[in-house]
Amino acid sequence: MNLIQIGTVRGGRAEPLDDAWDSVESTIVLDPAVLGPDAALGLDSFSHVVVVFGFHRLDPAVVEHNARHPRGRQDWPRTGILAQRGAPRPNRLGVTTCALLGVDGPVLRVRGLDAIDGTPVFDIKPHMTGFDPRGAIREPDWAREIMAGYW
Repeated sequence: MNLIQIGTVRGGRAEPLDDAWDSVESTIVLDPAVLGPDAALGLDSFSHVVVVFGFHRLDPAVVEHNARHPRGRQDWPRTGILAQRGAPRPNRLGVTTCALLGVDGPVLRVRGLDAIDGTPVFDIKPHMTGFDPRGAIREPDWAREIMAGYW
């Protein structure tokens, strides 16, 4: 499977800091060589979008294939990379649901996208509550703690 970059994140942060992403506004500029002029038609009727992007500045040498302590914190349990949302994943893909502030042709304005300026975007989907989890949600204490200041 080959991923095709459909757009690029512009603005927002220049560096991948761990926390306080909720107030960060940026744009996603869609690539007209890949998508037609009406690719985002109707997207503005949704309040949020799910963005699939690449951790393009992550050194492949630090990719984790096993387990680690999240954020290197020894007080949190050693957990497999698939039980975390950290960047050093084998395919270096990120997925975030963020607020959609506006659509102007091939430019989407978003808030709360935890991707930096220049990040390649591979897909954008409208957030639909019908795809939210059904039933009770279970997560460990460290996961709640790591997210306390993230947004």
